[in-house]
Amino acid sequence: MPIIAREQPGPSPAESHEARQMAESFGVDAQRYDRARPGYPDALVARIVDGSPGPDVLDVGCGTGIAARGFQAAGCAVLGVEPDARMADFARARGLRVEVATFEAWQPDGRTFDAVIAAQSWHWVDPAIGAVKAARVLRPGGRLAIFGHVFEPPAEVAEPLAAAFRRMVPDSPFNAGPARRPIDLYLEAYAKFADRIRETGRFDDPEQWRFDWERSYTRDQWLDLLPSTGGLTRLHPDRLAEIMDAVGGAIDSLGGHFTMNYTTLAATAVRAGTG
Repeated sequence: MPIIAREQPGPSPAESHEARQMAESFGVDAQRYDRARPGYPDALVARIVDGSPGPDVLDVGCGTGIAARGFQAAGCAVLGVEPDARMADFARARGLRVEVATFEAWQPDGRTFDAVIAAQSWHWVDPAIGAVKAARVLRPGGRLAIFGHVFEPPAEVAEPLAAAFRRMVPDSPFNAGPARRPIDLYLEAYAKFADRIRETGRFDDPEQWRFDWERSYTRDQWLDLLPSTGGLTRLHPDRLAEIMDAVGGAIDSLGGHFTMNYTTLAATAVRAGTG
């Protein structure tokens, strides 16, 4: 994914749960976020649903409900937990039940679920708490599924984006990496999620899943998505406009559109025990 995407914030995955300002910056334009962000492969949703003991799903960091709607369409009853009230309000307006809280502070009040999912949100959860709390709210045989997209636009788009970002925000931590990062970095991040799950001793051995797919973007579609990504949500409008102009020009040079190769990764495990 580009260096400024929500899915891989500036801090490392182990530290990003502390970056609350960025974590809660995506509600600045919840409508754009919901409109522009991609959904999740049907095959991923089906595999989680088929591998869970029932239809009750808890969506951690549900945002505007993009992932939740896929599970609702598959026949699940979904409850969202979301720290940003703006995102929660948008999701409620689309028919999702949402409680406003961080997962760490959220009170289950005795409720349990057949699946706990986290779609591009688990890196915002304190790793010392997340998997342990998920195990507490899962029914026996329930599934924890942490998943998200890797999307790296072509070099012809990624490099002008990175150059413009460095020029406009020279002191940003996002500037530390290359314009396009290898998928191995993301595979390592999901392996760490799996390690954290394993360390709790409350789950069967975690699995890692991968789904490859692609989507075409026009210039307008990509420029609609970019302001919803982590490094851009809090930029001054003038700086954002400079970056958007640079990226738009790059896409124009490709004929006004390009194909994005997506990979959706998941770390998932079944809660062990009978009670």
